[in-house]
Amino acid sequence: MLFAKKDIFISQKIDQGGVFKEISQILFEEGLVKKEFLENLLLREKNFPTGIDLSVVDVEFPNVAIPHTEGEFVNVRRVIPIKLLKPIRFFNMIQPEQELKVSFMFMILNNDPEGQANVLAQIMQFLTSTPKRKLKEFFEMKKTDEIYKFLNNNFEQ
Repeated sequence: MLFAKKDIFISQKIDQGGVFKEISQILFEEGLVKKEFLENLLLREKNFPTGIDLSVVDVEFPNVAIPHTEGEFVNVRRVIPIKLLKPIRFFNMIQPEQELKVSFMFMILNNDPEGQANVLAQIMQFLTSTPKRKLKEFFEMKKTDEIYKFLNNNFEQ
């Protein structure tokens, strides 16, 4: 299972570093990531931005980010959904000079280097193939149990 009910978050942080630090600390305490995870997550995001402009799918959708780092810094294979109550600045994965305001993150934890692209592809499949009305409802959810239930019912694993 790519999702765990206890590892779905809603964050009020106002910047990337704040969210990364908040979530990384919890994941470290749970034993899901290694001590160096946060440092490497920040560095990788700086060098290889993960923001995705979803306006190409639907102009009403918020932008998302899919932050991750190398498998040597994580202990499991999991996706950590994070709803951001305040949009946060990320740079675009496709056009790294373009700034995006992101409202939802799918943080990838993957200790299998071969599987990184596969999990990213699954997330992109979810974002582009879920019916637009349903995906719009998903992005408006503000409770972790609702988000978990939706992902369990609509995310192909």
